[in-house]
Formats: sequence, C-alpha cells, structure tokens
Amino acid sequence: MNQNTPTPQLPTNYISDDEIDLKELFSVIWQGKWLITSITTVFAIGAVIIALMLPNIYKSEALLSPVSDQKGGGLSALAGQFGGLASLAGINLGGSKGDKSQLAIEILKSREFTSKFIQKHQILPELMAVDKWDRATNGLAYDPEVYNEPEKKWLRKVSAPFKSKPSMQEAYKEWQKIFSVNQDKKSNLVTISIEHKSPYIAQQWVKWLVADINLEMKKRDVKEATKSINFLEKQINQTKVADLRSTLFKLIEEQTKTIMFADVRDEYVFATVDPALVPEEKAKPKRALICILGTLLGGMLGVAIVLVRYAFNKKD
Repeated sequence: MNQNTPTPQLPTNYISDDEIDLKELFSVIWQGKWLITSITTVFAIGAVIIALMLPNIYKSEALLSPVSDQKGGGLSALAGQFGGLASLAGINLGGSKGDKSQLAIEILKSREFTSKFIQKHQILPELMAVDKWDRATNGLAYDPEVYNEPEKKWLRKVSAPFKSKPSMQEAYKEWQKIFSVNQDKKSNLVTISIEHKSPYIAQQWVKWLVADINLEMKKRDVKEATKSINFLEKQINQTKVADLRSTLFKLIEEQTKTIMFADVRDEYVFATVDPALVPEEKAKPKRALICILGTLLGGMLGVAIVLVRYAFNKKD
C-alpha cells in the first residue's frame, strides 16, 4: 500500500451531530428544569403519601440454645455391638447431638407444623385479615372486605379454587412472609422471629412457637421410644439367650430414660437464652428511605424524559 495515500478525514460536523458534550448536556437539563422539578415533586409527594399509609410492622424474636442429649452415653456404649438390633427397634445409637435441633428447625419450617400451629391457636384471622393495630386500646381492626370479626365470618371475594375462608396453603404462604428461623453456624444458637402489625401478637406467637416445637419433638421421641420398648419386650419373650436378654433389657432401660427425660423437661430441644419481648419500636417500613428513593426516582425519570425529548427533537 502506498504510504503517500492520504488518510480519509471525517467531516468536522460528524462527531458534533452524534454526540452531546457536557456543556450542551447541562444546558438541555437546565432548560427542562421545570419539567424535572414537577416530576420530582409529584414522585416525592407520592412517596410521602405511600410511606404514611403503610402500617407499622413490629418484630419480636427469641434466642434459643439447642439442648444437649444428656442420655446419649448409655446408648452410644451399645452401638458397636448391637447397632443392627437397635436399628430394627427404631433406636438411634450414636446420633449427633445437632441432629435433633436441625430436625426441629426443619419441622418449624414445614407446612404440616405451620398448619397445625394456625389451627391449634386459631390465628387465621390475625394472620390473613388484620388491617391495623390500635396502640391506645391494644385492639385489632380487621379489613371489612375480608373478615367480619363480630360474626367470625370470612367475606373474601375470590374465584375458584379458592374459598372465602383462606386455605392452609394460602395461610402458609402468608406465614412465610412474617416468620423466620435461623441458626448461627458458629454458636449453634437459634433465632425465631415473627413480624406483625401488633407487637403483642408478634411476641405471643414466638412464645407459642418455642413451646410447640419443644412439645412436638418431645411427643415424637416418646412415641418412638414407646414403639421401641414394645418391640424389645417381644424380643425378650422370644429369646432364651441370657446375654442377649441382658442387652435387650439395657436397650429398654435407655428408651425408658428417653421417656423420663421428656417428662421432666419442658424445654426439650430448645432452651430459651433470651425470651421474646414486646417490641417498642417498629421494624418497618423505613419511611425516610421510601421518601428518599421516591424522590430520586422522580428526579432520574424527569432527567430521562428531558433528554429523550431533546434527542427526538434534534433528529427532526
């Protein structure tokens, strides 16, 4: 290629036609300042109105510690020699201490436990129909289009397959929005929390949750221990070998300890470290943040409209 060939030059107005320099950009924004101000003001007022209309949500939480299995030593001593026989009887001989608390957490999250909890304490209206909470009277106001509190009647207008009274599947979805359970990986401490428009209801539900999960785990262990004892007693009646009978009696003894341990401990799987309190301050909404974000959104939208309008007018 000839080195003397001149390099083609772009027209001087090529860049100026397709690009806006900063001076021109600020000039366009300044010319549209009233439109930007108007849109920003509208969004700011709207954000303030929305923030004021949103009800306060209060959060109550309890800090729990998993209860160690103090009766595990006797069972573990029999695990090596008679693990197979114990498995037939439904006995866990060397399980991890953390297994029970992990199971309890998963049960807390389950649909079955949640449904039983809602039905047991009859809290469906407080979960699905509360409109606001009155601090002065500590009373609840229900949405009149959803629930008639004096008549205990659901008034929702929904289409099939839903009914006026919310199903447990609907209740579970709503429950997931306000319920939280987390376990710290380092300390193993468990936090259970509930959010509600009433701080007193939030506290009460957390207390009920702690009591109910302890009771549920206690019932499960007692039921399993009772079945194991029944199985072991049948095996004792069928065998004549003295050593085997002695071992079976030891297994029955350990299962009896399980039942006795459950009877004397209310805090069976979780011990309360810090109980749930009635929160004095709301957890949300963050009204100041809502107002700031609404104002910023309005400002950015106003600037965008001004620039887009200028770009279209320039092309014309």
